Amino acid sequence: MFLTRFTSIPILYHWHVLCGVISAFPKVPVTKVALFYPGQSSYQWLRSEAHKGANKETTRGDACTSCHDDETEEATQGAKILSGKHPLEPHADKLKGKSGHIDMTVQAAYDDKNAYLRFQYKTDNKSHPGNDYPAYRFDGKEWKSYGHMRLNKNVLAGKTPVIYENRLNIMLDDGKVPGFANQGCWLTCHDGERDMQKEPTREEVQANALMAAIKKNDVRKYLPATRTDSMDWKTGKPLDEIAKLKASGEFLDLMQWRAHRSDKVGGADDGFVLEYRNFDKGANHFASNMDSKTKQPKFMFDPAKFGGKAYAAGDVGGKKELILIKGVNAVPFDPNASWKEGDILPQYVLSGEDAKGSAADNKALSRWNNGVQTVVFVRPLNLTNDDDKTLKPGGVYNVGFAIHDDNMTGRGHHVSYNKTLGIGVKADIQAVKLN
Repeated sequence: MFLTRFTSIPILYHWHVLCGVISAFPKVPVTKVALFYPGQSSYQWLRSEAHKGANKETTRGDACTSCHDDETEEATQGAKILSGKHPLEPHADKLKGKSGHIDMTVQAAYDDKNAYLRFQYKTDNKSHPGNDYPAYRFDGKEWKSYGHMRLNKNVLAGKTPVIYENRLNIMLDDGKVPGFANQGCWLTCHDGERDMQKEPTREEVQANALMAAIKKNDVRKYLPATRTDSMDWKTGKPLDEIAKLKASGEFLDLMQWRAHRSDKVGGADDGFVLEYRNFDKGANHFASNMDSKTKQPKFMFDPAKFGGKAYAAGDVGGKKELILIKGVNAVPFDPNASWKEGDILPQYVLSGEDAKGSAADNKALSRWNNGVQTVVFVRPLNLTNDDDKTLKPGGVYNVGFAIHDDNMTGRGHHVSYNKTLGIGVKADIQAVKLN
């Protein structure tokens, strides 16, 4: 049983139901899924001459696994990309010790209301659950951003420390996105995105018609169908055409468990990939902790519960959970509380009660123990929101998994080739009915 952390946090399911689900998992079949480190491989790279011997096959839509069909190939691929001799990872020297692949087990079950997906894998975090996140540090005058993931340019330059949360993502398609069944999440990963090849400047993004229309300052995951030229992020289609794609179901569901921003309130945020990586309607389990008007944090730690109003750099990576939660350990920020240089507060404040709408559909439970991460996603069946894929008994879905581990985000994750998920029917991963 691994529900011990939620004693003070409301969960929207009855305890006896959750306990019954968890106790049933030893009887649920286990499927092994290998994930590997992909570096800067992208939709464009797969279709270029650099993808030697396979670019023509990829361009015509052949499945990645039609070539990559060896059970041990993920381990070989990831190690090769991280070797320091592969052009897909220009910063391999900064990633020494990172695993080239991750072996994950998956179990799936469902009842009359929900689907349950249980994942377990070893992390590169050997002595810490990977739940720290970039924060705001007081420099004596102002609160400034502090910390980032390992491939961030300021981290690589030594200007800020390595800090980032672990994540587990599920990308899901109901058969309506052309190409996803064969090439999986590579349909969403493109040159121009953060930390990828040909990354544009902020000014270049802001000058682009589509990005200006959706008010974004960087390029993130998107589907080729949202561009007039599938090989170029800049060629965005008009918003009315993109809206028609969404209405016809040509988008991917994206569910994300986050070790910092959702875990402690029992959530997993719900989003979708279309012209950008979007959140569903409503409110997430996490919100910004910075007041845009005062340029000061909104919340600080309750000294009576946290042992102080802030934390220091030396606390990062320790046993103390540096997470602000409304109604648990957060109180309104006091600008007159004798703040000193080096005080640090989280960038986000969490609330399970504030999460609402389609964005709050998913729940999640987790446990990290001696380097092993266990996560259970709880996804309602028969959702009817226009930004969700509907899971229902008898359905078969295309799924791709990603693990963000060891202070990584963006392209610094491990990914799987496409799998199928069946709710009570035969598939690579078959969800069994709980009694």
